[in-house]
Amino acid sequence: MSDDQRDQSTPAEPAAQAQAPAPAPAAPTAPTGPEPEPIRFFGTTWVNHDGGYALRRAGLAVGSFLAAAAAAYLLRLAYEGLEIGDVGPFLSISVVVLFAIASAIAFAKTWESFGRRPAPSSDEAALKGLKAIGFIGSLFAYFLRSLTEAPGEKLRRTEYERAKTEFERRRSARTGNPAARRPKRKK
Repeated sequence: MSDDQRDQSTPAEPAAQAQAPAPAPAAPTAPTGPEPEPIRFFGTTWVNHDGGYALRRAGLAVGSFLAAAAAAYLLRLAYEGLEIGDVGPFLSISVVVLFAIASAIAFAKTWESFGRRPAPSSDEAALKGLKAIGFIGSLFAYFLRSLTEAPGEKLRRTEYERAKTEFERRRSARTGNPAARRPKRKK
């Protein structure tokens, strides 16, 4: 097939569309305000309680409760393994007390994290291991909080409302472009 035949057999429209310039990017819009911070499992649906928010909350409550129940069952099996191994009462009681204390601390720290942000120099990093051991307490805290709201929703809603108020206050205080103002006359 010659070049002339190829040019005649191909339609001109796709070539014209392929060579058309890309649309110009949209002009920058005025700032609309602060964006809400997403919450794990919920995204930003917590702002207006839309997008399956109630279903997600119910799913999180059921899921965290089932995970805590499964974890407690596995710990029971581990305890029975200690009993079968006849390790003695001291070690058996020590394991139960260790998991109970770790779960209580994990519950308290997780519940506390729903209401305030940790300080930059806090001991949260040091407690990661303890919270991992007491994961049943963290799961139970998620279960209880998800019965009333998304975990951390109250904290983020307070911060978001404060940021929106600050944005509106700053925006309403502006009176045009300061660069376009005339300099004040000297008397």
